[in-house]
Amino acid sequence: MTLQLPDKVERWPLKRLRKYGGNPRVHKGAQVDAIAASILEFGFNNPLLVDADGVLIAGHGRLAAATKLGLAEVPVIVLGHLTDAQRRAYVIADNQLALQSEWDMQILEAELEKLHVDGFDLNLLGFDPDALSEMLGGEFDGVDDEPEDDDEPIDRGVALAIVLTPEEMMRWREAKAEDRKSTRL
Repeated sequence: MTLQLPDKVERWPLKRLRKYGGNPRVHKGAQVDAIAASILEFGFNNPLLVDADGVLIAGHGRLAAATKLGLAEVPVIVLGHLTDAQRRAYVIADNQLALQSEWDMQILEAELEKLHVDGFDLNLLGFDPDALSEMLGGEFDGVDDEPEDDDEPIDRGVALAIVLTPEEMMRWREAKAEDRKSTRL
């Protein structure tokens, strides 16, 4: 058997992609929100895997997040070399094999501590806030560590919704990161 390596990453419009109805993984709203936040913070760095007809093989959660963010196109890798049985099996293997890895807790805790000291938003990493707090020795409260401005009262009687485009959200996150850096200096 010859090892297959992808030739290239392509950009496809979302409307060209179709979910695979046999995908047994479930992506609930909170996870899709977390994936969307990750895409905004780090970029769309993990292409979707599709067959030649645009049916998803891997990346259903990323597709849901891209849709939520209103992206027009996403990176894909076409896996045209798989047989139908291999494609269906890979849908399962891609998820299950990742679950079999373990954390080196000493290294993980050291990296989390460094990120925490750097002011990085640890909520973007996908860990439960209680687990983060335990790994950081109780130093993580699960919310942004920036002090609140007590000069302006908050009117809690009016619900507000702010809708941002992905580009506006990126600019907002970058500005927030810059503000954190300047307050630590």
